[in-house]
Amino acid sequence: MNDLLTTKPAGPMIAPSILAADFAHLADDAAASLEAGADLLHVDIMDGHFVPNLSMGPALCGSLHKALPEAYLDVHLMVSDPGAYFKPFAEAGADLLSFHIEVCDSEQHARDLCGVIEDLGVKTGIVINPPTDVERVLPVVDAFDLVLVMSVNPGFGGQAFIPDVLEKGRRIKPLLQDHQRLEIDGGIGPETAHLAIDAGFDVLVAGSAIYGKPRDQWKEIVRILRG
Repeated sequence: MNDLLTTKPAGPMIAPSILAADFAHLADDAAASLEAGADLLHVDIMDGHFVPNLSMGPALCGSLHKALPEAYLDVHLMVSDPGAYFKPFAEAGADLLSFHIEVCDSEQHARDLCGVIEDLGVKTGIVINPPTDVERVLPVVDAFDLVLVMSVNPGFGGQAFIPDVLEKGRRIKPLLQDHQRLEIDGGIGPETAHLAIDAGFDVLVAGSAIYGKPRDQWKEIVRILRG
């Protein structure tokens, strides 16, 4: 299993969100963003229930893994019943599976779901939405390889960055050990990346900031995002 996220990075890692890529040329876009210097690929899974949108399923993830077997696939499950998706996405090549604290009815529930992912040999992530009090996630961050703070309300790409969530990062960061990562997703671009880095985030998810620009600009955009 790829251990990219458990190796302490020299600087922030950049994770292009493939939701913003051209799906007709997905493998090419994904490969080009990695060649431009990005570190991993962020894969958003939406069920039309937890968030008001649908995206991709395990088959697409599997096809991407087949096309780019060395790419680290950071799979973000924006779904109401994440446990139903763990095995299909693990078998499709996910390197990390993250789910939302909002779907957990207790701290133990979150830890139990984390254990299911670990048993599949996949890295684990827990996610918190902008309106959710950070106190919901603080008691369980020790259990996960990655904590993802959403800086937009999930469901659609291209939304404006919510700066108030940076305080969540500042609260979470001191609780993490060297093998754990702190990720931010939503509205990250050249104008906001430095704010996230200053708040302690070391994995930056960027969608339209990369894929929404011409390919010949991606290398420079990744360089700027890295700070």
